[in-house]
Amino acid sequence: MLTILGFAMIATFLVLIMTKKMSPIAALVLIPALFCVAVGQGAKLGDYVIEGVGNLAPTAAMLMFAIVYFGVMIDVGLFDPIVRGILRFCKADPMRIVVGTAVLAAIVSLDGDGSTTFMITVSAMYPLYKRLKMSLVVMTGVAATANGVMNTLPWGGPTARAATALKLDASEIFIPMIPALAVGLLAVFLLSYVLGLRERKRLGTLTLDEALVREPEQETVLAGAGTGAGGGDRLRKGSGGTGSADLTQDGDDDEDGEDEEEFKGLDPNRSTLRPKLYWFNAGLTIALLTAMIMELMPIPVLFLLGAALALTVNFPHMPDQRARIAAHADNVLNVSGMVFAAAVFTGVLTGTGMVENMADWVVGAVPDAMGPHMAIVTGLLSLPLTYFMSNDGFYFGVVPVLAEAGAAHGVSPLEIARASLAGQALHMSSPLVPAVYVLVGMAKVEFGDHTRFTVKWAVLTSLVVLGAGILFGTI
Repeated sequence: MLTILGFAMIATFLVLIMTKKMSPIAALVLIPALFCVAVGQGAKLGDYVIEGVGNLAPTAAMLMFAIVYFGVMIDVGLFDPIVRGILRFCKADPMRIVVGTAVLAAIVSLDGDGSTTFMITVSAMYPLYKRLKMSLVVMTGVAATANGVMNTLPWGGPTARAATALKLDASEIFIPMIPALAVGLLAVFLLSYVLGLRERKRLGTLTLDEALVREPEQETVLAGAGTGAGGGDRLRKGSGGTGSADLTQDGDDDEDGEDEEEFKGLDPNRSTLRPKLYWFNAGLTIALLTAMIMELMPIPVLFLLGAALALTVNFPHMPDQRARIAAHADNVLNVSGMVFAAAVFTGVLTGTGMVENMADWVVGAVPDAMGPHMAIVTGLLSLPLTYFMSNDGFYFGVVPVLAEAGAAHGVSPLEIARASLAGQALHMSSPLVPAVYVLVGMAKVEFGDHTRFTVKWAVLTSLVVLGAGILFGTI
C-alpha cells in the first residue's frame, strides 16, 4: 500500500505543477501532508517535517549564502571576462546563443555547484534570450542538462555518494567513465545546436539592433540598474556579417525598473564594479572552491564566511552592504522557501516508509534473468529513481541493494557505481533538487514549463551516457 501511495503522491505532485493547478511551494507542502494523513500517520506529520527540515537546513543555508556570495561576485565583475567571451561568440544569432548557453553552463559547472552554475549562466544569457524573444525554457533546459552531465565530477556529489555507499575509490568510478561522460556532453552540445537552429528558424536571423527596432519603448540593452552614472551599453549592428554586434556608449537609461533589474549583470558601467579588487575576488573564489573540494569545512560554513568577507572587502560601507543584500534577497527568499517546502515532501516520503517500499518494489520487479545485466538495469533505473528520489536516497538506499544483486551474478560493484551516474542529466531537473529553483526563478520560467520541455531531452542525454558507457566497456 505504501508503495502505491508513494507513486501516487509523486504523480499527483507532478501533474498539479505541470498543469499549473498549484504552485510548486504549495504542492510540495500540501500534497505530502494529505498523503501522510491518508496512510494513517497524520499525527506524526510534524515529526516528519521537522526531520526533513533538519536534513535540508544545511542545504538551504548553503544556497542562501552561495546566492549572496556569487551575486556579489557578479556585481563586482568577476565573471565579466567569461561573459564577454561567450557573448562575442554568440553575437545575436539564436543558434550561437543556445550553444553558448551549453558551453557556459558546462564551464561554470566545474565548481561542482549547480546553484552557482545557474546564477552565472542566467545572468549572462537572460538578456539575450529576452531581447531576441527566444524561448526561455530552451535556456533552462540546456543549462540544466549540461550541468547534470557535469554533476558527475567527483566533487559534484553523486560520484562521492556512490563511492561511499559501495566502499570504493571515487577515482576508480569516475576516470573510466570520462569517455562516456564526454560523449554525453557532446550530445548536450549537439542538442543545443539543434534547438538553436529551431530558434533561428522560428525567429529568423536577427541582430540585436533589429530586435530593438521592434521594441522602441525599451531602447537600452544591457542597461544598468540605475546605479551606473553613465547609463547602460547599447548593442548595434556591426559592419561585419549578419548578427554581429558592437558595444557603443549610450547615455540614455530609459528602461522601467523591471528591465533595469534584469540586465544589470552585464552593464560594464555599473557602480558596483570593483576592478581594483578583481584579483582579490578571483583569489577568494579559487580559495573557496579549493576548500570545498578539499572539504576543509562544511560547505554552508565556507559560503557564510566567503559572503561575509566578500561584502566587507568590496563594500566596506554599511549602506552599500545592505543594498547588495537587498538586491539578492528575492532570490534568497524564493530558493530557501522552496528548499524548506521540499523538506516537507522528502520528510513525508522518508518518514512514512514510502521511499523504502518504492525502492524495494522496483528492485524486486527486476527478473532474475536480468542478474548478469544488473549494471545496465542500474543505469536504466537511475533515470526514474534519481528523478523521484534524492541522490542520498538513491545512492545509499537503492544502489547497495542493486550492487548486492549484481554481485550474486558476477557483476562488479564498480560497474554498478558507474552505471548509477547515467541518470544525473535528468536528476538536475528533479523537483527535489534545490538548485533547479534557482534556475527557473532567475529565468522567470514556470517550473512546470521547464519540466515539460526538459525531461525528454534529459532522458535522451542520460541514455546516451549509458549507451556510451556500455560501448566503451566501462558498464
